[in-house]
Amino acid sequence: MSIQESGAARPAGRPRSEKAEKAIIEATLDLIGEGMGVSELSIEAIASRAGVGKTTIYRRWSNKEDLVVDALSTLKAPVPPLTGTSVRDDLISLLDAMREESGMARSRCVMNVVMGETDRHPRLTERFIKRAIEPRRQAMREVIERGIATGELRPDLDVDMGMALISGTMLWHTKWGPAGDLPADLPERIVDAALAGMAP
Repeated sequence: MSIQESGAARPAGRPRSEKAEKAIIEATLDLIGEGMGVSELSIEAIASRAGVGKTTIYRRWSNKEDLVVDALSTLKAPVPPLTGTSVRDDLISLLDAMREESGMARSRCVMNVVMGETDRHPRLTERFIKRAIEPRRQAMREVIERGIATGELRPDLDVDMGMALISGTMLWHTKWGPAGDLPADLPERIVDAALAGMAP
């Protein structure tokens, strides 16, 4: 029986595959971060930067849009673990994840370039929101709904408005606030200001 038939060669090939995928993702993010818009971005340029052939990319992604969505998704950390001990603590955890992301200059630059092209690539934006943003929205919705159910928040609270107040204030600081790292206590201050109007 040959090595290929026995499957013994497969474990050795796996790290190379992961290494190639990482190089492709990094090349995609690097090119966008350097100011190349999604429209100008090409599989050829990505392959050249990653040091792989175009076929290596097409084996993993059927088109450029799929690759960009996957690359962008790596910039978003998973939803942080929520303790469920209090609405306040869980909301602070969610905002703190946003604060930490905003401190990564490369991530900010890439997201600004891509989000500036939403009109030209609505499907890409829609897919990215569904994959990377929607889980966070859902987590915040569940925290607020739980707070209403437990009496921590007003029973007549408009959940969507509450989410907008909290996340919108954080986005204002991350996008249009002073340059530099955001204060570590910013999530706590935002949540406390919002809860002052949302508590029973």
